Amino acid sequence: MLTPAFDLSQDPDFLTIAIRVPYARVSEFDVYFEGSDFKFYAKPYFLRLTLPGRIVENGSEQGSYDADKGIFTIRLPKETPGQHFEGLNMLTALLAPRKSRTAKPLVEEIDASEIPEEVVDDEEFDWEVEQTPYEEVSESALNPQCHYGFGNLRSGVFQRLQDELNDVIDIKNPDFTPAAERRQKRLAAELAKFDPDHYLADFFEDEAIEQILKYNPWWTDKYSKMKAFLEKSQEEENHAALVSFSEEEKYQLRKFVNKSYLLDKKACRQVYYSLIDILLAYCYETRVTEGEKNVESAWNIRKLSPTLCWFETWTNVQDIMVSFGRRVLCYPLYRHFKLVMKAYRDTIKILQLGKSAVLKCLLDIHKIFQENDPAYILNDLYISDYCVWIQKVKSKKLATLAEALKEVSLTKAQLGLELEELETAALLVQEEETALKAAHSISGQQTLCSSSEASDSEDSNSTVSSGNEDSDSDSEQDELKDSPSETVNSLQGPFLEESSALLIVDGGACRNTAIQESDANQGKPLASSQPLGASGPLIEELGEQLKTTVQVSEPKSTTAVNHSNMQERDTK
Repeated sequence: MLTPAFDLSQDPDFLTIAIRVPYARVSEFDVYFEGSDFKFYAKPYFLRLTLPGRIVENGSEQGSYDADKGIFTIRLPKETPGQHFEGLNMLTALLAPRKSRTAKPLVEEIDASEIPEEVVDDEEFDWEVEQTPYEEVSESALNPQCHYGFGNLRSGVFQRLQDELNDVIDIKNPDFTPAAERRQKRLAAELAKFDPDHYLADFFEDEAIEQILKYNPWWTDKYSKMKAFLEKSQEEENHAALVSFSEEEKYQLRKFVNKSYLLDKKACRQVYYSLIDILLAYCYETRVTEGEKNVESAWNIRKLSPTLCWFETWTNVQDIMVSFGRRVLCYPLYRHFKLVMKAYRDTIKILQLGKSAVLKCLLDIHKIFQENDPAYILNDLYISDYCVWIQKVKSKKLATLAEALKEVSLTKAQLGLELEELETAALLVQEEETALKAAHSISGQQTLCSSSEASDSEDSNSTVSSGNEDSDSDSEQDELKDSPSETVNSLQGPFLEESSALLIVDGGACRNTAIQESDANQGKPLASSQPLGASGPLIEELGEQLKTTVQVSEPKSTTAVNHSNMQERDTK
């Protein structure tokens, strides 16, 4: 027989059951309902439900069939009109037959004080028994197989799965490693894995972190709607309808095998604590991937949850938060304390939304692990059982768990990784580097300013000097125009006193000393000419420079006068 796809909904007076039975023989079908029992049969489909409330047959029930869609729709009246049936979307729980549930183990040891007196054997007890000296025995020797899994109900699993062990969990030989030893090894592994450079890089360069923090997962909108709904109405049970399941998720729920779990008080508390741990890891993964799962999603979830990778057991919520914070800062790509606190707040929202939201998260985790080759073992150990168990949990329990989580406060100092010291040292180094850069920039600006001032002063000096020269030349030209005779005399006198002229005598060179202006007027020679010999080229060069100077400096009138004087001297 096949279990058909089905969906339940309700209004104040009726419960509606929609059953999808394609290719069924609709001419032959049976429907039975009484109290909380409902049965439907249409070959080859069979559906049996245990309803969360009671229904009654009073003639107002209705039924219809959509041939195009192959869906039977059955409306059944509630025994108590206005009653709200809780958990109609918990399909696995609805498929369960009615059974007596008890938290007591099937087999337990009865203390002698609880045995009736008539059962006590009055025979004399034989005290002659073999005695051995007392020896301290380790916990692993007393319990050769340690327990783990959902509610610590499993043991001996990894003895058969040694090849898959290293790819799934971090603990070695979990079947013979007690809980205290697991915790010690986990803490040591986290300290060894912590990378200060990676943490500081994400601490200072947090652009990607801020972008991740802005992402709103699906439960954010649901939580806002729930808060708005609760402000208008105080009926908390109705907000579970805010969370709905897709057809794929409904198919997952129908595939689970429903079963009951015999959990004592300690194991039940452990299940709730581990649920927080798993949800924290899932919230982190959903946020950093922005809801787009990838090949690393299974690794992230199981690595961030000590429950899944170390089979850790918990005694309080504070330890869960500290462990999660340490692992976020040690293992994934994005390692920032803000992500720890964001996942913490997301987990509180999911718990306050109720078991429908928690189940939706667990179904997503189950799908991620199922598609990952080694991680599917964790579905068998934890997630599948959680998906079945959570459907039977009361939402008030989850609300109490959310309140307990809200009361927890987490600081960086509690993580034991010296984060505050690292940040303080890094900030000091950053301030020193900033101060050095500022000093270098100031010194560079001062050097540029001094060099520019020097160049400006040089330019001004050159401007002033050129201006002075121009003014001097202008004044000299004005003086030459005003008194040409004085200029001729001033140029002629020194020339005649300090210079010498070149004379060509009979094809030879001789030296003729300068004649003073007063003696030239009297026609008296001052010195005789002397042969120059080897000093001829030097004298010729000096003579050419002298001629050039005289030609440039003297006016035409002065040159003519000097030329006539030279002719007179030669004739004499």
